[in-house]
Amino acid sequence: MRRDLSYKIAILSGDGIGPEVMDGGLQVLKAAEEKFDIRFELFHALIGGSAIDKKDNPLPPETLKLCKNSDAVLLAAVGGPKWDKLNPSERPESGLLRLRKELGVYANLRPAKIFPGMEKSSSLKKEVIKDVDLIVVRELSGGLYYGKPRGIKKIKNGHQAINTMSYSTQEIEKIARVAFQIARKRRKEITSADKANVLECSQLWRKTVTELSRDYPDVKLRHLYVDNCSMQLVKNPKQFDVILTENLFGDILSDEAAMLTGSIGMLPSASIGDKVGLYEPVHGSAPDIAGKNKANPIAMILSVADMFRYSFGLENVSAAIENSVKAVIKKGYRTPDIMEEKKKPVGTKEMGELITQELLKC
Repeated sequence: MRRDLSYKIAILSGDGIGPEVMDGGLQVLKAAEEKFDIRFELFHALIGGSAIDKKDNPLPPETLKLCKNSDAVLLAAVGGPKWDKLNPSERPESGLLRLRKELGVYANLRPAKIFPGMEKSSSLKKEVIKDVDLIVVRELSGGLYYGKPRGIKKIKNGHQAINTMSYSTQEIEKIARVAFQIARKRRKEITSADKANVLECSQLWRKTVTELSRDYPDVKLRHLYVDNCSMQLVKNPKQFDVILTENLFGDILSDEAAMLTGSIGMLPSASIGDKVGLYEPVHGSAPDIAGKNKANPIAMILSVADMFRYSFGLENVSAAIENSVKAVIKKGYRTPDIMEEKKKPVGTKEMGELITQELLKC
């Protein structure tokens, strides 16, 4: 069989449920390889807590080198209480933050979409949640998470903690262009969330996004304060198409948007930027259910779909994977986090197998 397309993928399974959900993603990847005549070279590496245990480093040099020399990176999950007592710079999450920085990924894309038949999984009323389809475009390489000075220092009566939020016009323009380009392929509506009534960073953010919008006259732009945006996400989520925001606000809003769907186990994310894209589920490592075949692999599988869309430009493959997930959901199969009365309970492994079978049939 002739292989016209070939990609090198770094596989970072990480901690907790990471290896289990990654197995589901790799099953789907193998099926896509067979069905669409694509060749993958897969290279496994350590990150997070597992890397600390074996290499005493949450992001070993060999892992970083592999990721930089790959066409894309698939990451499952990092972290867990086992490593919580380490200094912040030594914890598993610091490895992920450094990987994002080193790869130059500055745009984090987090969709929140209600799959048909999943309306009852949400805590909101069906009429509120039905047909929700939005995406949060979060700036990923700036703001409070990376600003300096930062740290905790001892003062006369205790300690003082410092974090610095900083944004330049160039940083804001880069992420805003990503949001406008995505909006053009959707409903052509952007909501920019900021705190311009209080923060100078947000004042520059609003000014820069407004000026850039002139390059996209076909896209409707509105501004909301982030607290109002948070409220509106619960009150009327269908009003949103693309939500554009900075790092901290995006972290919070995307997790809120994820819960509209009923389970964070359904939500993928894509981090894109200079060259190599990083694809990972929104959920964490969930160590309490690790190894119990209870985790939902759908977020990981949909992250694989996003890899085909954003890194490789293969929309047909991405759509086929998403349709396979829809088909399995429609047939009533559910992992514990999305289980409903009169549905068919399955575990992590079984859900991955069912979606793989659908992909091969479609």
